[in-house]
Amino acid sequence: MPVVEAGLSSAYGAAAAWRRAWYARDPSRRRRLTRPVISIGNLRIGGTGKTPIVDYIARLLLKRGERPAVLTRGYGRRVVRDGVMVVSDGTAVLADLDLAGDEPLMLARALSGVPILVGADRYLSGCLAERRFGATVHLLDDGFQHLELARDVDLLLVSEDDLQDRPLPAGRLREGLAAAAAADAALITAGYDTAAERLGRAFGVAPVFRVTRSIGAPRRIVGARDTVVVPTASRVFVVTGIARPDRFVADVSSAGWDISGIMEFRDHHRFGARDVKRIAAASRAAGSAIVLTTEKDAVRLAVCELGDLPIAAVPLVVGVEPPDVFGDWLLERLRTNPQSPRSSAEAPLKRRPAEAIRNPQSAIR
Repeated sequence: MPVVEAGLSSAYGAAAAWRRAWYARDPSRRRRLTRPVISIGNLRIGGTGKTPIVDYIARLLLKRGERPAVLTRGYGRRVVRDGVMVVSDGTAVLADLDLAGDEPLMLARALSGVPILVGADRYLSGCLAERRFGATVHLLDDGFQHLELARDVDLLLVSEDDLQDRPLPAGRLREGLAAAAAADAALITAGYDTAAERLGRAFGVAPVFRVTRSIGAPRRIVGARDTVVVPTASRVFVVTGIARPDRFVADVSSAGWDISGIMEFRDHHRFGARDVKRIAAASRAAGSAIVLTTEKDAVRLAVCELGDLPIAAVPLVVGVEPPDVFGDWLLERLRTNPQSPRSSAEAPLKRRPAEAIRNPQSAIR
C-alpha cells in the first residue's frame, strides 16, 4: 500500500472518530424526533444489504402493530429538491426514479403501509412522517454515520470482510473498526450462529443476530412483475450495477443456474438504450435463455425500452435469526430506552415551517 494512501486512510479514520466523539460528548447536539428511531447502517461503503434489512424490519414492525416510516437520503437521485420528497405515502408510489432514487423506489414498491420519505434532513422527514402519516417509529436507512439525528436503536450490519478492511481511501470503510462499539447490536451475515458470535466479539458488539440470505423466484421487471419459471441448469446471463456483484453471482450460481456470461456496471448505474443493446447482444452470443438481474438494478432497467429482451429480477430474501428473539429484543429496546421522550402519545412535535417541507404530490396543510 502506498505510504501517501495509508496516511490519508489514517487521517480519514481519525477525523471520523473525532466527529463521532464530538456528538457523543454532548447529546444535545443531536436533534430528536418525538417517536423512536431505529438506525440501520454499516461501516463499509455499499454492498452490505441494508435495503433488504430495512424491508425486513419494516414488515416486522407492521406485524407488531407499529406504523413505521422509512427516512432515507435517496443517494443517486437525478433531481434533488429542497425539503422532503414523499416517495410513498404507504398506499401509493408518488415519485419516479429521478426524484426518488433506486433504493427508495424499490422499498416503496415492496412495502405496503409504510411511508418512504427522501431528504438530506432526516429530522425534517421524520417530523413530516409523524405529523402527516402518524408514524410511531422511524427506520433511518443507512444511518450509522448520520449522527445529527438521535436514535434509540443503532443496528450495524457487518461481515468478516470488514475486519480486513481499512478506512477510505485505502479501503472501503467509512470509519475505523473501533466505531462498531457504538452499535446496540450487530447484524452479521454468517453461515451459523457460532461464527456470528465470534465476529461479534471481534467487533466488540453485543448482542449479535445472524442475517440469513436466500433468493426468491425471478420476476419480470415491467408490467405486473409476475414470476418467471427458470428451470435448474438453464443458461442465464447476469447483469449487475451494484457495489458487490460477487454476492449476487454466487446466489445465482447456488440456485443451480448455468451462468453463461456476466456484465457488470458501477453501483447505481443509470441504464440507457445503448446498455440494453449491449446486454441483449451479449446474452444472445452467450446462448442464454434469460437475463437475470437484481431488484435494485431492475428499478433502473425498467425505465428503458427493453423490447423483446427476456429479463427478470431475482429478489434477495433476508432474515434475522432467531426471529422471535430479535423482534422481542427490538421492541423491548424501544420501550425501555431512557433517552426517548415518547412516554405520551400526545408529545408535541418540534416543527419546522410547513413551507420548508416540499412535496409536489402532497404538500402539508
